[in-house]
Amino acid sequence: MKTAQLNWTKIMAILCIITCISDFIAVFVLGSRYAGYDQLKDTMSSLGTSISPVSNIISIWWICIGIIFIGFGIFFGKVFNDNSNAIKLGSVLIILYGWGEGIGSGLFKADRVEGRMTDSFMMHSLAGGIGVIAALLLPFILRKAIVTQRKYLFHIFSWVVFVFGLVTTILFTFRFSSDQNNFISLYKGLWQRLFLLNLYVYFIALSIIMYGKENQF
Repeated sequence: MKTAQLNWTKIMAILCIITCISDFIAVFVLGSRYAGYDQLKDTMSSLGTSISPVSNIISIWWICIGIIFIGFGIFFGKVFNDNSNAIKLGSVLIILYGWGEGIGSGLFKADRVEGRMTDSFMMHSLAGGIGVIAALLLPFILRKAIVTQRKYLFHIFSWVVFVFGLVTTILFTFRFSSDQNNFISLYKGLWQRLFLLNLYVYFIALSIIMYGKENQF
């Protein structure tokens, strides 16, 4: 029984690393197939709108990676299960990220009709918002919860990821500004991708720690 859990945990750790790398690349690859799409100025949600030529592909992809992150969150909680409330909350945050930014974003398209937000757009934004908040809080919650041989470095690393994520999130919210031509609002796609890169580096670090921790059983 323990061996089966060990193998599945290793698989989930490896799968999370592959997913993080693949998803970051997929956004650029699929974006290149959307004529007029600007990687630095357009949001990733634009790839999933009904008018996008890659709408169905990216929606299915988001749902699939959402399921993977949910699975990763569940195994993360089991591996680091030491009755720590921070670990339990961290597991929930990872699951919420998978549900919101993955499944939620895939199921609901960010469509506008004559410039107005549709119900699907609102659901997409709500689900994505929950996912982003969960991802933003994750390093802050886990900064002291995970004990490694280099605990101090992980603590600093978590703070750096949290602060960088907070800054890029704030910059990304400027897309709602009435002045859409200022630098910050214009390059909303850049801030979103930097946030994603920052988060995925953290997920990869957690996966490596989780994979190594399992070797202690």
